[in-house]
Amino acid sequence: MIQKHFNQKRKKELEGPSAAALRFKEGEDDKPVVVAHGKGAVAQRILDLAKDNEVPMQENPSLVLDLIDMDLGSNVPPQLYHVIAEVLIMLEEIENS
Repeated sequence: MIQKHFNQKRKKELEGPSAAALRFKEGEDDKPVVVAHGKGAVAQRILDLAKDNEVPMQENPSLVLDLIDMDLGSNVPPQLYHVIAEVLIMLEEIENS
């Protein structure tokens, strides 16, 4: 029997965290690039490294699910630009407060 998780909080408790990291360097990158992603221990390592290096983080489970399905080094598709822009705006507001 295949179990499906509809309760995201319960899913996170069972599977551990999920995480993805993007890079966008103005003047160097044309589009955001997926540089890391994973679940469980890999995701925890991504989160720990981000925290240790004071990289701003934002929780967005649906975006992470989309990014985890992408190949590392892939450009983020235009369909996700709006969501990523919202995350970047939120991070900028947090940094400036």
